[in-house]
Amino acid sequence: AGRGHLPRRADDPKIMKTRKDTFMSRETVEVRHVKNAAADRNRAYGQEERRVLSLAAHRRAKAEIASWPGYAPTPLLRLSGLAASLGIADLRYKDEGKRLGLVSFKALGGAYAVLSVVQQHLKDRHGIDHVSAADLVAGWHRSAVAELTVAAATDGNHGRSVAWGAQMFGCGCNIYLHELVSAARERGIAQFGARIVRVPGFYNDAVRACARDAAANGWRLVADTSDDSAALIPALVMQGYTLIAQEIADETMRPETAPDRWPTHVFVQAGVGGLAAAIAAHFWELLGPKRPRLVVVEPMRADCVFRTVAAGRPTAVPGGADTFMACLAAAEISAPAWVILRHGADDVIAIPDSAAADAMRSLARGIYRDPPVVAGESGCAAVAGLIAASRDPAVRAALGLDADARVIAIGSEGATDEETFERVVGRSADLVLA
Repeated sequence: AGRGHLPRRADDPKIMKTRKDTFMSRETVEVRHVKNAAADRNRAYGQEERRVLSLAAHRRAKAEIASWPGYAPTPLLRLSGLAASLGIADLRYKDEGKRLGLVSFKALGGAYAVLSVVQQHLKDRHGIDHVSAADLVAGWHRSAVAELTVAAATDGNHGRSVAWGAQMFGCGCNIYLHELVSAARERGIAQFGARIVRVPGFYNDAVRACARDAAANGWRLVADTSDDSAALIPALVMQGYTLIAQEIADETMRPETAPDRWPTHVFVQAGVGGLAAAIAAHFWELLGPKRPRLVVVEPMRADCVFRTVAAGRPTAVPGGADTFMACLAAAEISAPAWVILRHGADDVIAIPDSAAADAMRSLARGIYRDPPVVAGESGCAAVAGLIAASRDPAVRAALGLDADARVIAIGSEGATDEETFERVVGRSADLVLA
């Protein structure tokens, strides 16, 4: 699966120190930018891309996910004050912290892959076909489903989605965590009945242990990344994420909305690249050359997509990844995601850890009279990237962030680690929204 970790920096004094917000003071924040030389906005969305993600597969995923208990589109918040301060026309924040009670966009992906695995098990082992998510939630075929066990290695959010999906559909679940995953994230997974296995070392150690034990015990791996571009499960995970793009389109690209009022840019964070690829693929196939410009945001300490785009081929972060943006700590891009991002990502920017911590505090404060927003260390990365890029004249010009820019920033998670959120922001998520 190819992700690595060094010790996390959630307690780094440079991150934790309470200080005047650098964005409020309009200081320039370090940002690195690479334009994707292989991006071609006139390139047709082809069969190679459709083998990974497609509108047809999106429709199937949406039909299932829309039946899940609690499903509803997440809010698209207008941050007019911040937009004005950055000199752009509009800024909308897609708040995935409200997703299905799991506080993260990953609720859509891991659970959808679990559903697909369960459906295939029923078909292959019992000749039972055409079983929907609604059927399984209602308790159909429980004894047959209970024969199945799924397993995944995770930093937290993907494992929470897999565990939730396993509980909802009725199969067993084992989640492997490396030793640096916080106790708060472990509790968030265990609440859904998953068996937790702690593994010494880093993420890749958990991945290897999970794969070894799954093979030995006949469990089904539900991974969100792979070094095989044709891997099915990571593609199913990404297919779940395409609902985020469609929800944005439904709200901002209605028939009565003139095209010149559509979003011009989407800023989206990347770990292994799955979310960014899902957003890129959906808008690419749906809108062709009229799609928004896709800007991928990464931590400087975990910039595998940046390095890959710059080199034009998959390129790992030497020595692993170490970043405060915990769920973006990826050392290698996922091969299925690269099929899409190779031509579908327009730009990649990398930002320092301190920019994310500042963005967490700024969003929570509701600066410029915007509504307060709860965003976790990784969830705020797209906004942090937008602010950093807007403050740097050269990057701003390169990205076309002018007075007519209408930006969507993906808020990929809320306070998935409440303890870290409170240490950084100075108060709990509940008090931020009180």
